[in-house]
Amino acid sequence: MDYDNHTSLQSFILAGFTITGILQSLAFLGTLCIYLLTLAGNLLIIVLVQADSGLSTPMYFFISVLSFSELWYVSSTAPTLLHTLLHGRSLISSAACFIQLYVFHSLGMTECYLLGVMALDRYLAICRPLHYHALMSGQVQLWLAGATWVAGFSAALVPTSLTITLPFCLKEVDHYFCDLAPLMRLACVDTSWHAQVHGAVIGVATVCNFVLILGLYGGILRAVLKLPSAASCAKAFSTCSSHMTVVALFYASAFTVYVGSPGSQPEGTDKLIALLYALLTPFLNPIIYTLRNKEVKDAVRGVAHRIRTILKRS
Repeated sequence: MDYDNHTSLQSFILAGFTITGILQSLAFLGTLCIYLLTLAGNLLIIVLVQADSGLSTPMYFFISVLSFSELWYVSSTAPTLLHTLLHGRSLISSAACFIQLYVFHSLGMTECYLLGVMALDRYLAICRPLHYHALMSGQVQLWLAGATWVAGFSAALVPTSLTITLPFCLKEVDHYFCDLAPLMRLACVDTSWHAQVHGAVIGVATVCNFVLILGLYGGILRAVLKLPSAASCAKAFSTCSSHMTVVALFYASAFTVYVGSPGSQPEGTDKLIALLYALLTPFLNPIIYTLRNKEVKDAVRGVAHRIRTILKRS
């Protein structure tokens, strides 16, 4: 493609990864497999929560909401990654680029808030067991889940709108999707002020939620240590272990990339780190919640048994 002739003020070029030959084919097939498995794993959790009465609890409701957001989160970037791996440098319109930027960050911040709500749910279940079902009623669950989406999509308006207003002198984005840091490097003006605002908005949301989660788990730890038996302690910790693992994965990548000044990382590292938080984390989350959770395993066996029974009758 003649990019010099086709690239205008209304478009960008996604550079993708500079790999060729057999490595390019292997990278494409590996990415496609991970993407499809991510979709299947998260869809499985949503179906199980809806189909199995044993999973009709607030904890699994929020896990299913997380899986639903992960479906859209990974789908906001994986198709462009697959396209660049298959075709190399790819043209993307500025409208599609900024929509992708907004949706990706909205879903990422929604997940950030949702992890805080899930920690609150575990805190109430362990520290306020007598009042848990009254405090976490079906209406409250829906309100909290809806609030995370409203908060995430509202907060992402700030970095997206500031980025849209930048004048761009360069058009090749050194990434496989439109993200803050690589886009800011293309601007004709000094973006230090924009980077500070981006870091403040994303940093405050990330750090405040992380502090909230730490505080809630501090309360959980104090309550668990007061339990009379080791078996009770182990059971209480087992209900939190999957969530703590997901929190660790999410915040490790978030702090690495976004807390501070977006755009301050060495050029070329963004797309490598992005593979962790945009592709691998959504892939690992359903595995963490299924492999380390007896109730989910029992639900899988129950649903599989029902499917076999239906097939035999037909």
